[in-house]
Amino acid sequence: MKIKAIYPGTFDPITFGHEDLVKRACEIFESVIVAVAFNTQKNTLFNFNERFDMCSKVLEKYNNVEVIKLDKLSVDHAKDLGAKVMLRGLRAVSDFEYEVQLSNLNRTMNPKIESLFLSPDEKYSFISSSVIKDIANHNGDLKKFLDEYVEKKLIDKIK
Repeated sequence: MKIKAIYPGTFDPITFGHEDLVKRACEIFESVIVAVAFNTQKNTLFNFNERFDMCSKVLEKYNNVEVIKLDKLSVDHAKDLGAKVMLRGLRAVSDFEYEVQLSNLNRTMNPKIESLFLSPDEKYSFISSSVIKDIANHNGDLKKFLDEYVEKKLIDKIK
């Protein structure tokens, strides 16, 4: 059975943890749609076009990944694109409660979309975009956490 998955997120910026989930999803699903949130309630450092550009650049090496603009509910995009699975990342137990609530809400809106939770490789389990931005603000080494292209964009943005 060929299954398409959608992985929605803010990706502010995209980290090796995000990429790890995408890479592993590519081995499970026929195609993976990375949906970069356009209208986000989060106060992002990067604007939508910058986040979309970074995701597109980092993920271009995966031939079954498409990066799109998420400008409506992720369950609606999933339905429109024929995705059957909503991919979500869990780094720690603290993510679990929110993600289960979101999964239940999505299932209520569209029972045909299943949520799948993946945890990143343990070497990325502590990485969050917020922590990465904090490291950048303190001139820390980002090479273990970010693609070189994203690292340069983040350093330029912080300056």
